[in-house]
Amino acid sequence: MKPTRLLLPLALLSCALAQHTSNWAVLVSTSRFWFNYRHLANVLSMYRTVKRLGIPDSQIILMLSDDIACNPRNAFPGTVYNNADRALDLYGDNIEVDYRGYEVTVENFIRLLTDRVEPDTPRSKRLLTDDRSNIFIYMTGHGGNEFLKFQDAEEISAFDIADAFEQMWEKKRYHEMLFMIDTCQANTMYSKFYSPNILATGSSKLDESSYSHHADNDVGVAVIDRYTYYNLEFLENNVQTASSKDTMKDLFDSYDMEKIHSTPGVRTDLFRRDLKDVLITDFFGNVQNVEVDGEDGSWQEEILELSRLAINFTMPRRNGGCKSAGQEEKTGPAVRNVGAVRVEEKEGWSKNAMGVGALLACGIAWVAGSTLL
Repeated sequence: MKPTRLLLPLALLSCALAQHTSNWAVLVSTSRFWFNYRHLANVLSMYRTVKRLGIPDSQIILMLSDDIACNPRNAFPGTVYNNADRALDLYGDNIEVDYRGYEVTVENFIRLLTDRVEPDTPRSKRLLTDDRSNIFIYMTGHGGNEFLKFQDAEEISAFDIADAFEQMWEKKRYHEMLFMIDTCQANTMYSKFYSPNILATGSSKLDESSYSHHADNDVGVAVIDRYTYYNLEFLENNVQTASSKDTMKDLFDSYDMEKIHSTPGVRTDLFRRDLKDVLITDFFGNVQNVEVDGEDGSWQEEILELSRLAINFTMPRRNGGCKSAGQEEKTGPAVRNVGAVRVEEKEGWSKNAMGVGALLACGIAWVAGSTLL
């Protein structure tokens, strides 16, 4: 393979790194007690939506402060519904709750975001993001001017969340973030944000309440909030698959104050992209498109050859090292004969960097291979 022909796959790799490479969701219900059934339904509805659009449970942090499904008042034990027709059980048998009951605290929420958890914290309770991760954060509960209550016992302020997001940015824990909140005076909760690449939206402005949509007479309480209901209605009707081309502008333009009964807000000044260019699935889905083109298939061959180089280079030899005795010259740059490929290791080149490059090359080759099938 000619050295110049590496430019095409490396260019593809560069383009891939320019966008986000993973999607995560943090979904939080902060309310306890049976009469707050709707807040749990809000969160579980969002949970179902992001899973439907491709985000796996391993990349969803679900925080439920009360187990409404098992509440003795529940006339339908083990279930949670967001509509009086009870056509869809949101709880079901395929739900993974990461923080439950009294684990849902302000401290644990902040520690989760900033990765200040205890060393023995399991992976399922950690937000393992990096600077190429898009994060969707959804919160619901009871709140007021610049605060949100956690379990009627403590509060998180708009300043607390803003400072946590700044720590995340400084520690390279996100690429872009969507913050969505459904509570009374919700828009005040993102008023203090100051970190870049954050898009925020809420259900109601200062001095406005956030209202429930409807109740189920058999359940005995309201089952969903209006703002969340109409977000879900749009997502269900328009974003059928993870390949949807609907944008965040389309979603925000669908907001109708007459239906929501409050003034939903959107903050875009910290966000660098035009909303008409931001796909809904950039936050609600998990789609990574890699396009490989070439009339004679040469690009695919180059990527696969780059993959073979990476695999051969990192494959251990029988003597326990990455090279056999006699493969290194005594003068000049170190030279390794790897299979049929001759690789020069220039002075100062990091082994770790080469390992990372190999993994990236293998990843691209795998995607290319999938495309060829």
